[in-house]
Amino acid sequence: MNRTYELMFIVRPDMTEEDLDKLISNLQSIVPASGGSVQKVDKMGKRRLAYTVKRFHEGIYVLMVVEGGGAVIHELERRLRVTEQVIKFLTVRTDEEQKRLDKIKKLRDAKKKVSAQPAAPAAVAAEAPAVAVPEAPATA
Repeated sequence: MNRTYELMFIVRPDMTEEDLDKLISNLQSIVPASGGSVQKVDKMGKRRLAYTVKRFHEGIYVLMVVEGGGAVIHELERRLRVTEQVIKFLTVRTDEEQKRLDKIKKLRDAKKKVSAQPAAPAAVAAEAPAVAVPEAPATA
C-alpha cells in the first residue's frame, strides 16, 4: 500500500555541496529499489537550530517527499541513523492529512454552491408584499 511521507533531515553545517548532493542521490537510489518513488527533494539551506544538537548550532535542512510502503521508510531511516553527517531526522505520514484537507475543501465548495443558488429566490421573496399577521390577545 503506497502512502505519502515527508522526510526532513538535518545535516552538519560544514558539509560541502558535493557531499550533500551525493548523500541525497544515495537516498534517492534506495527508494525505487524498495518499491517507492521520490516525489520531491527540497534543499532548504543552512538554518539556525532551536537548540544545540551534537554541538552544532546550525544545520542544513533537506526535505524529501516519498511515496511508498513502510519498508521504504524503514530502510531510509536505518540509513539516516548510521550516516554520520545527519544530525537529526523526522518522518511524517502526510496522506491522511491530505485526505482530510481534500474533504474540507469539497465541503467548502459545496457550501459555496448552495449559498449561491438560494440568492435568487430570496430576492423574489423580498419584493413580495408583507402580509400582516394578527397578534393573539394577551391574557393577564
